[in-house]
Amino acid sequence: MNVPAKLYLLACFTLLTDLTLGFGQNQDTEFTFLLPAGRTECFYQTTVKNWSLEVEYQVIAGAGLDVGFTLISPSGYRLASDFRRSDGIHTVDPTEDGDYRLCFDNSFSKLSEKMVFFDVIVNGQGGNGGGREEWADEAPPESMVEYKLEDIRASMDSVYRHLEKSRQVQAVLRAFEARDRYLLEDNLWRVSFWSCLSLLVMLTVAVSQIYTLRRLFDDKKRVCT
Repeated sequence: MNVPAKLYLLACFTLLTDLTLGFGQNQDTEFTFLLPAGRTECFYQTTVKNWSLEVEYQVIAGAGLDVGFTLISPSGYRLASDFRRSDGIHTVDPTEDGDYRLCFDNSFSKLSEKMVFFDVIVNGQGGNGGGREEWADEAPPESMVEYKLEDIRASMDSVYRHLEKSRQVQAVLRAFEARDRYLLEDNLWRVSFWSCLSLLVMLTVAVSQIYTLRRLFDDKKRVCT
């Protein structure tokens, strides 16, 4: 199986896993895509003013395992720029109101396409689960019930943050696992190729030596007769 075919199979496998956690209403996004040789692909993430934005990317497969990365703000300023790196993490806090542009560059590679995984985390100031704010309104002011509801809300927020962090770590680990799998398959092909080539050279040398020795003894017999 050639390298492009393996890249497409690896992309399909990763996309099937990531689509369940993809571009939904959740503010955390994971995506895996193939970046063609000599091309630049850009993605956009909408944010609100005074939020926080974190971008993490990882090159999973492709020759060199490196791409260029640029993060541009809605006002057009370049906030981060990487050249030929395999991974990176960039944070913007606070954010502007508008669309941030995430560009991945593979223009320096004329032959090899790259598989890139990236994770975008957008955190708002108000948090998630706005419906929980209604619980506090149901309780009378300055009552024990209000304090209990605040404690429950704080506990639920803590559990939610831990679950989100666990999901993000698992997504990154899946990206590392896919990259390691690709490297293992590529190294296995190289080891098998050079092993077969070495074996062929050894057999050729052995046959040449046997043929030379036989010719040498045949010449001695002819001289003796």
